[in-house]
Amino acid sequence: MMPRVSVLLTAATLLAAAAACSSSGPASSSAGSAFDPKSCQGGTLYILNQTSATDEHFDPARIYTSGGGAVPSLVFRTLTTRKRVPGQASTTVAPDLATDTGTPSDDAKTWTYHLRDGLKFEDGTPITSKDVKWGVERSFAPELPGGIPYLRDWLVGGADYKGPYKGRELDSIQTPDDKTIVFKLRKPEGDFPYVATATQFTPVPKAKDGGTAYERHPVSSGPYKVQTHVQDKSLTLVRNPYWSRTVDDQRLACPDRIEATYGLSAAVINQRLSTSAGKDAGAITTDTDLSPAELARISSDPNLKKRTVRGQFGYTNFIAFNTKVKPFDDVRVREAIAYAVNRQAAVNAVGGSSLAKPATTFLPDQAAFGYQPYDAFPAGPAGDPAKAKELLAQAGQPNLTITLAHRNGDSHQDGPAVATAVQEALKQAGITVKLKAYDEASYRSVQTKPATEPGVFLSGWGADWPTGGPFLAPIFDGRQILKDGGNFNFAQYDDAKVNAEFDAINKISDPLQARPRWGALDAELGRQALTVPLFHPIYLRLYGKNVKNTYLDEWRGSYDVAMVSVK
Repeated sequence: MMPRVSVLLTAATLLAAAAACSSSGPASSSAGSAFDPKSCQGGTLYILNQTSATDEHFDPARIYTSGGGAVPSLVFRTLTTRKRVPGQASTTVAPDLATDTGTPSDDAKTWTYHLRDGLKFEDGTPITSKDVKWGVERSFAPELPGGIPYLRDWLVGGADYKGPYKGRELDSIQTPDDKTIVFKLRKPEGDFPYVATATQFTPVPKAKDGGTAYERHPVSSGPYKVQTHVQDKSLTLVRNPYWSRTVDDQRLACPDRIEATYGLSAAVINQRLSTSAGKDAGAITTDTDLSPAELARISSDPNLKKRTVRGQFGYTNFIAFNTKVKPFDDVRVREAIAYAVNRQAAVNAVGGSSLAKPATTFLPDQAAFGYQPYDAFPAGPAGDPAKAKELLAQAGQPNLTITLAHRNGDSHQDGPAVATAVQEALKQAGITVKLKAYDEASYRSVQTKPATEPGVFLSGWGADWPTGGPFLAPIFDGRQILKDGGNFNFAQYDDAKVNAEFDAINKISDPLQARPRWGALDAELGRQALTVPLFHPIYLRLYGKNVKNTYLDEWRGSYDVAMVSVK
C-alpha cells in the first residue's frame, strides 16, 4: 500500500495540548454527556471528505481496503472484520458473517468458515455460503478491477481465473452446505483471516448482480442500505430493516441516516468541523487530517482541543536505495547516510512531534506488526556526521555527490520539505545532495519500475492489514521483484534465507506467535541498511460538537463510522 492522502493508507497515528484525546484511551464523548450504546440510536451523521476511493466504485469487488473499510463497512459485511474498539485491540481480527475467524488446516493452506444464523440481505433473503463464494469469484472478473491483489496469488487456480460471468466456478472455493465455505490456498497463509476482512468477501446475490452496474445499488448485508449515490459527489445511507445487533455484534450503527459529501478541500472540511455550525455539529471526516497551521489554532482553543482525536496507522516514511545503482551498492555508503540523517529535522519538516515521531525501525511501533525496538546505526535524533564521514572514507567516497528524488508539492511527506531536511543533514557529513522533484502523476511509476528507479529517493509504506507480513514482504521478499512495474522491493533485494523465513512465518496462523519472528526479521533487514527509516506519522482529526464515541482505530488510522453517534 502506497501513501494515503495525508501521509494512506490509505495509509493506510496529538498534539501535547490535546493528549487527553488519545486513540489508546477510552472512546471520547462530547456535548457534556456520556456515551451509552443502549440509547445511541437516532439522528443523522454527516461525513465531509475530500475524495473517496471507495466512492469511485461502490462495488465490494472493486474496493481496495481491509478491515471492512470505513463507509463500506456500513453496507458490506465480510467473513471477518476488525475488532471495533479503541487502541491496540482494534488491530485484531473479529468474526463478522462467520462464527469465528476461520479454522486452518494443512499448514494454513486450507481455511474453513461457518456462517452465523439469521443473516439476511436488505430484502430479507437469507445469506448463504454460495453468496459469499459468488462475491469472491466476481472480484476476479476483468470487468471489475481495483480490489485486493492477494486472492489471485493465494487461491489455487486464481492466477488464471476470469470470474463467474461465463459460467466457470473457482474450484478452490467450496460450499459443502449453505453455512460452510472452504478456501484452498496454493501456499500457507497464516494471515488469511486478515484478508477475509476485505470487501471482496462480501456476499453478493447472483440473481441481483448486474456486473458493472451492480454499484448503482449494491445489495446490503450491513446495518445501512444505499438510498442515493451520485458518483464523486454524495452518498446517502438509510437503515437496513433486516439488520440488527443480535446478528452483528461488531457494529453499533447508532445514526438513523448517514450523508456523505465528497469533493471538498481539506481547509474547508477542517473549517466546517471547527466552527461546528448547523448540520456540521454532527459531522466527521474519514480522510482529512489536521495541518501544522491548524494545530497552532487548536492548541490555543480549549473547546477545539476537546474535539481533536489522535490515531495511529501502520506507516513508515523512509529513504529508499536502489542497490543496483552505484554508489548505493556499497553498504558503507548506505550506512553513512543512515548515520548522517537528522530524523528530528525530518519530523520538524512535516509539522513537528504532533504529527510524526522519529523512526529507527522499518516496522511501525505498534505491537500488531511485531515491533521490536532497535537502532542499527545509533546516531541520536540529530545524526552523527563524524561517523558518516568515517564510513565514506572507508568506501573511498570522501566527497560524495548524490541526487535525491522526491515528490513535488509541500502537502506530501515525501515532498520538498523532507528532501531539504535530508539534504541539509547529509551536507554536515560532506555529502552534496542534489534534489530532483517528480510530479504527482509520474513519481510512483518512476520509482516502482526497476529500469527507471532512481538510486535514492523518498518513499513510504503502509500495510494492507496490521501484521508484519504485508509490511515487510513487498519491500524485502526477492520473489516479489517485478521488472515491468509495480515493484516495491526498491533495493531489489533477493536473499534465499530471508525468502525462506517469510515462508516459515506465513505458516503460523496465531498472530501472537508470528509477531516476534516478524520483529526479528525486521532487525536483521535493518542491519543491511536497505532503507533508512525516517519517521512514523501521527493522525489528528476534528469532529463536530454533537458527535460521540469518536476514536481512530489503529487498523486504518480513521474513525470507525459504525461506532460513532450523534446527539
